[in-house]
This record gives sequence, structure tokens and C-alpha cells, in this order.
Amino acid sequence: MQSQIEKALDVLKQGGLILYPTDTVWGIGCDATNANAVRKVYQLKQRDDSKALICLVNNYSMLERYVDNVPKIAYTILDIAVQPTTVIYDAPAGIAENLVAEDNTLAIRIPDHQFCQKLIKYFGKPIVSTSANIAGQPTPKSFKEIDDAILKGVDYVVNLQSENKNAKPSTIIKLSNSGEVKIIRE
Repeated sequence: MQSQIEKALDVLKQGGLILYPTDTVWGIGCDATNANAVRKVYQLKQRDDSKALICLVNNYSMLERYVDNVPKIAYTILDIAVQPTTVIYDAPAGIAENLVAEDNTLAIRIPDHQFCQKLIKYFGKPIVSTSANIAGQPTPKSFKEIDDAILKGVDYVVNLQSENKNAKPSTIIKLSNSGEVKIIRE
């Protein structure tokens, strides 16, 4: 696994795209602080850049560096979640502008996945995580279902099996600083 992390780190540091296993589905990733790298993800997915992407952090400390005010309820939700849960936060900071939604929010997940945890820890900042499909196409449930255009469009494919046997996208919950909680995707 260490050699895969090192290769992925090299690509991320150069502003490239990686294809990697996550705690949910296979993801396309890049440096979440690099607007040019984020633009490449939108282009590869043929996705309108007004549709925000998810990013991954490795712990609460990193989360707090990139969100101005993490609502206290977020910690409770994340601590009791039984499946991967992405939370949409108000007022992200230090992130590529084209990653932030029009309403000044950002979707962030802390993955329970060994490869992702180590990659983010060594990289030291968030990485984008969006499903490995062209916009409008079904989310691939396994590596074999990933479109050739995606495989050819990334700079590096992580050569690891997915630890997740029941691949499906994460639950998404929106938490506003006003106290509103809304389930976006179950």
C-alpha cells in the first residue's frame, strides 16, 4: 500500500487526477485546494461546475481547518453514523473556489478507509472525492464498471482492491450554521 500512496501523492502534488478506492465507491480525486486540478475533474466527468463535489479530510482537526464554524451537532452525527456520511457545511475556507457551491457550502466526509486515511494524512490537505463516472451515467459499483474514458482521463490509477464490498454513495446531510439539518441523500 505504501508504494501506491507515494505514487498517488506525487500525482496530487503535481495537480493531477487519481482514481482510487474509498469507503464508498471508486473515486476521482485531486488536490481540493488547487482550482486547476478541480477544473480537470469537472472536465473529465463532463459535469457542470455549478454542481459541487465532495472532498475528504482525515479527521476533525483537518475538518476544522477548512470549515469556519463546524456545528456541534456535526460531531454527534458523525460519531453515531453507521454508514459513510458526508456533511455539507457553511462557509468553507482555504478550498479551491470552484469546489465551493454557489450557496457557499462544501460537502466533506471523513472516510473510514485505511488507504484514504493515510493518503490524506501524508498529503496534509483535503482531496476531492467524486464517483468515477461521466455525469449522468450510473455510479460504478466495482472497478470493472468504470468507463474507459475515466480510466484514460486520470493521471494515476491506484492499484488496490476496494475494501468496500457493498459499494454505494454516502449519505449526505446538510447542516447550516443557523441550526437547520436536512437529509439530502440517504
